[in-house]
Amino acid sequence: MYKVKLYQYSIAFCLCLAVAGCKAPAAETASTSVPVPEAFGNIKSQDTTNISSLKWKDFFKDQNLVELIDIALKNNQELNMTLQEIEIAKNDIRVRKGALLPTVGVRAGAGIEKVGRYTSQGAGDATTEIKPGIEMPDPLPDYTIAAYANWEVDIWKKLRNSKKAAVNRYLATIEGKNFVITNLIGEIADNYYELLALDSQLEIVKQTIALQSNALEIVKIQKQAARATELGVQKFQAEVLTSKSLEFDILQKIKESENKINFLLGRYPQDIKRDKTNFTDLLPAAVNSGIPSQLLTNRPDVKQAELELVAAKLDVKAARAEFYPSLDISAAFGVQAFKPSYLFTFPESILYSLAGDLAAPLINRNAIKAEFSSANARQLQALYNYDRTILNAYLEVSTQLSKIENLQKGYDLKAQQVDALNKSIDVSNDLFKSARVDYFEVLMTQRDALEAKLELIDTKKEQLNAAVHVYRDLGGGWK
Repeated sequence: MYKVKLYQYSIAFCLCLAVAGCKAPAAETASTSVPVPEAFGNIKSQDTTNISSLKWKDFFKDQNLVELIDIALKNNQELNMTLQEIEIAKNDIRVRKGALLPTVGVRAGAGIEKVGRYTSQGAGDATTEIKPGIEMPDPLPDYTIAAYANWEVDIWKKLRNSKKAAVNRYLATIEGKNFVITNLIGEIADNYYELLALDSQLEIVKQTIALQSNALEIVKIQKQAARATELGVQKFQAEVLTSKSLEFDILQKIKESENKINFLLGRYPQDIKRDKTNFTDLLPAAVNSGIPSQLLTNRPDVKQAELELVAAKLDVKAARAEFYPSLDISAAFGVQAFKPSYLFTFPESILYSLAGDLAAPLINRNAIKAEFSSANARQLQALYNYDRTILNAYLEVSTQLSKIENLQKGYDLKAQQVDALNKSIDVSNDLFKSARVDYFEVLMTQRDALEAKLELIDTKKEQLNAAVHVYRDLGGGWK
């Protein structure tokens, strides 16, 4: 009767543990922001044609640029560091997966024990015979060889949710790698077009120096003929020196751009192979932006933020399960004896055990509550980051599309300006030779023409970069 009541009390106590342990705070939730707009501008379109679907080797037509990108994808240190983050995340999955399985090991041990004679164990050993006429040794050696196992039964899916969270973080690191690739390709293209623009500007400056030097010789002849003064000569000389100084500034910028590209390619400085053709003849790639909702599936950073949000939600579930009772099962099987020769004397030397342990936190659960609150805060943080990433992606594309349109209009006007100034240079030179205008007008015309030509090159570079940026911002480059 006593044993039955004790068993009933034990069952009741375990139920109390379970009920008390199941009290867990509720998780906070937050809704996402407003949906993504239906179009990038005022004109709504359902055209899903999107340049981000193009592989980067098909998007870029310049073979020299393609070769540079190919080298960077193999050697870039930041990209290689990101690949190691993927390996770390993959190993974390193995850790979480291992927690679902029993831990099995082998243990071998030896020891010796001397207990007091006037103790229950000492008195019992002194009056016990191992075999007739053979007393218990004193002190008592102990030799053990056994296999043991421990297993936490995943009742509340705590371990499974942790593993799923690790899987989603692994997938997020892959998307992070894709995002690094997209930005790396865009950065190389930016610097490459910067290099081509500088080459073109250098050629324009050299042509301007030749033009100014020719004007300088003319004014020197006019001075000898008393048709010009020393002031005019010095003004033309100063203008030539200014242009030569600008030439060396551009040469330094070319070296800096080459070094930037070499750094992205993970190699020490060397010449960058490129075609020094007429830069203004290059045409930006055609842009098809598709619809904004495609950003959710094309942009690696958006997909990464989404996976991190899913992982954070699973972390909350795992942290909540800490409030519930946990069931641990342990077992052991082996041989044990006080003398090595008796270890394999069966069945006398056999040992085995099997135990189940049900435990639930009742008092002083502050650490568990703090971890749950932190997991919940990280979930909200991931949600806000997801919303922010989508908003940033939309605004980036919208900005670049507007920039492409405005740059085209600006480029057309600047091209007309350059054409007019080129004609004005010829006119001013002819008038100057015939002494119908003074040297100041010739200087200002040449200076304005040089500035306009350099600005035209900058505008062309921005056009080419804007097309690359749209391709990048739409999620292209990583495929």
